[in-house]
Amino acid sequence: MNPYLIFILTVLVVGYLLDLAVSFFEIRSLQPELPTEFRDIYDEEKYRTSQEYTKVTTGFSVIQETVTLVLTLIFILAGGFNVVDLLARSVGWGSINTGLLFTGTLILLSFLLGLPFSLYSTFVIEERFGFNKTTAKTFVLDLLKGIVLAAVIGGPLLAAVLWFFEITGSMAWLYCWLAVTLFTLVLQFLAPVLIMPLFNKFTPLEDGELKEGITEYAARQNFAIQGIYTMDGSKRSTRLNAFFTGFGRFRRIVFFDTLVEKLQTQEIIAVLAHEMGHFKQKHILKMMGISVLQTGCMFFILSLFLGNRQLFAAFGMEQVSVYAGLIFFGFLYAPVSMLLSIFFHIYSRKNEYEADAWAVNTIEDHGEGLINGLKKLSVHNLSNLTPHPLNVFINYSHPPVLQRIQAIRRLAEKKGSARTL
Repeated sequence: MNPYLIFILTVLVVGYLLDLAVSFFEIRSLQPELPTEFRDIYDEEKYRTSQEYTKVTTGFSVIQETVTLVLTLIFILAGGFNVVDLLARSVGWGSINTGLLFTGTLILLSFLLGLPFSLYSTFVIEERFGFNKTTAKTFVLDLLKGIVLAAVIGGPLLAAVLWFFEITGSMAWLYCWLAVTLFTLVLQFLAPVLIMPLFNKFTPLEDGELKEGITEYAARQNFAIQGIYTMDGSKRSTRLNAFFTGFGRFRRIVFFDTLVEKLQTQEIIAVLAHEMGHFKQKHILKMMGISVLQTGCMFFILSLFLGNRQLFAAFGMEQVSVYAGLIFFGFLYAPVSMLLSIFFHIYSRKNEYEADAWAVNTIEDHGEGLINGLKKLSVHNLSNLTPHPLNVFINYSHPPVLQRIQAIRRLAEKKGSARTL
């Protein structure tokens, strides 16, 4: 039997079993008793609802992963990739356009597979737990906009990658790396101005206590911002969130309208201080740098496998091509990608603690604003307060909220002790 096929099937099955184990442990880790830290803000009924939400979403995820695995295995073993390739070649286009058609067809099949799950998640599960505000019209428009953006942005990028690998020889991986890096950087500047407004409405924050407090805090920290905006997050969900977007003098602060509605001024400023901590500690630049290095390594390894006939034989392919090699390499790279994601999550959790520390050290409320903000975010988003350590290790980019609160209190006590001395 083809060794590449054995490896790929093993990776798919083992990855599924690992996810299954994580889901099982996650459900088992749910604690029926409300943690003491949350008794001032969470009632017992709401807490039970949050646990039920965790059970439902975890179970739904298992069903989706099971269906996806079974259909993926059938598609591979039945020669589905070769069928799609033959259909793409039958059109008679050049290699790059054929590659775009081949990839686009696979993306379409993946989209159709995921669509029922997306519909159920949005209009059944999220609706049941009071999150969903998405109308059928908004859902359809989001899908259409996403498809157009994928074609307009992703299409040319994929065409460039295919062209480099077909034309530039052994150094193609380097040219692809540079092209993708440049594309990513440009997109960081264009997204807030051209892409995000396609999906949401951004409104300058009205004058008042909140805007004054944010402006004063940013001035004290010598943090230049282009504007402070609210986003109509309630158009799709009742969840709370906030984020920075843009770089340099083009930086914007964006708050979901749901967050402005639910959190008090000091709590919002504390959330802002946390996000500002990421900028001040250069977390975003460091993460981008690591990501760029990872992309370069990925393209180099990819260049070693593109013409491997055994790899193509594993998928039942009659002909070797650059565009199909890109897809097949993704299966080989999956274990590496998973290990790297674990590393990124460990690093990200470390950064979250550092950003919390920045907020505690720059706001004169002993961390209470940030703690209250985190509590309200957890309550309104029905977050699992007691996730299993294995799930945290593999999947969490943020530390569990109870651990963050404990760390904030220790920092606040240390800061208070230093002042006393």
